[in-house]
Amino acid sequence: MNNPKNKIKNFFAKQKLKFGSHGPGRKLNSEAPPPPPKVPSKSSGSTSKDVYIPPKRKELSAEAKAAAEAALARVQSRDKKEFNTSLAAIQAQVRRELEAERKAKEYAAQGTSAGASGDNPAEMSDDERKDLAVQGVYFRCPLISDEVLPRKEWKGKIKEFLYEQLENEKGLSACLIIYNCNIKEKVDVCVETLIKCLENILHHPNEEKYKKIRMSNRMFCDKIKVCEGALDFLHAAGFAEIPIDDEPHLIWSEEYLEPGNTLESLLDALKCSEPFHLELDRNIQVLLPSQVQKTNLPPDFFRISLEELKREQQLRSEALEQSQILKTKAMREKEELRIVNRYKFSLIRVRFPNGVYLQGTFNVYEKLSQVYEFVQSCLMHESAEFLIVSPTGQRFSDADLDKSLFDLRLVPTIVFNFSYENESRQLADYLKEELMLLIQSF
Repeated sequence: MNNPKNKIKNFFAKQKLKFGSHGPGRKLNSEAPPPPPKVPSKSSGSTSKDVYIPPKRKELSAEAKAAAEAALARVQSRDKKEFNTSLAAIQAQVRRELEAERKAKEYAAQGTSAGASGDNPAEMSDDERKDLAVQGVYFRCPLISDEVLPRKEWKGKIKEFLYEQLENEKGLSACLIIYNCNIKEKVDVCVETLIKCLENILHHPNEEKYKKIRMSNRMFCDKIKVCEGALDFLHAAGFAEIPIDDEPHLIWSEEYLEPGNTLESLLDALKCSEPFHLELDRNIQVLLPSQVQKTNLPPDFFRISLEELKREQQLRSEALEQSQILKTKAMREKEELRIVNRYKFSLIRVRFPNGVYLQGTFNVYEKLSQVYEFVQSCLMHESAEFLIVSPTGQRFSDADLDKSLFDLRLVPTIVFNFSYENESRQLADYLKEELMLLIQSF
């Protein structure tokens, strides 16, 4: 397992490559370092190009593998005696449910447009949660661990991780606490103020007024003290709490600097820090036709609060009345945009000819090409040509692939129909066996 201290340093190493650096740190009273020696350029006779290597056949891509492992972990605790997971049993169950689906076609058609109502109550009972198409939105944070958790749980886990690192890597950890444990408005003001404090000392090393901060000062209280991690950062940067005339002050001295750090290096760290990136987990599920009838979405899918959702429900009657009014195209587009804007995520389902559905979660600003890549990574024959078509039969052009799900209005839920194309039409297998075993009775 990676040392947590090394994880912090690796994060900043990547950030410096991303944002650039002010160079190696040096003491305030030292002479400027000599310019680095020139390195002769390499011969340009040979160039290397990034070559795309397709994944091996029948081997899960990294994304699909991780998602499949996470899904299997979530269902391992369930009682599996109720459901036979052999491929033959699954295929038989699919055939039975396809027959039932045909008998209830009208009901199923109503279900596919669902999720858009968004009438999620503030408190959901167990029965209501069972009716959800997906239990939540899950994320990964590779820098911390391989776990798959909701965003709220990650916030607590990231905070716990960073505070554990304060003792050994105070300056860098404090930078990350500032960015990850405070709201953006506080962060922007605090970082701007801290940068100014450090730059004043660097640019005016003989000015004592820049090396002293009165802790009762309004600027300090409103801009720095209110931000988690800011005081720890100042301590690492060489400020010590010393009373003057019975009033607490922060006094800077080079001897108080955290060993191994300089003002320049900490200033660099503060400027290039940013919140940890959470990667959206696809939360892959393979569903039977009866399970696709669950179309209600959890609150995590919505931009607006649950209170606002309740208000939307109260306005439903007004919306029904308005629907009776003859609307212009502009009015319809405006109303459609208002509805789409309510969602942060989209639940994508792909129906295969054998009746099985593949389900994954996407950010509404992800591109349609990423949906194609997701489907391809789950296919038994990844190199096969295929199409995914909208429920209305719409085929997507190459230009559409570069558009977001939001732009294409593929929000909040959409069911695509899958088909092989050209020479691949003779293929009868679809999803990989590992993914077919994710089918569960729930």
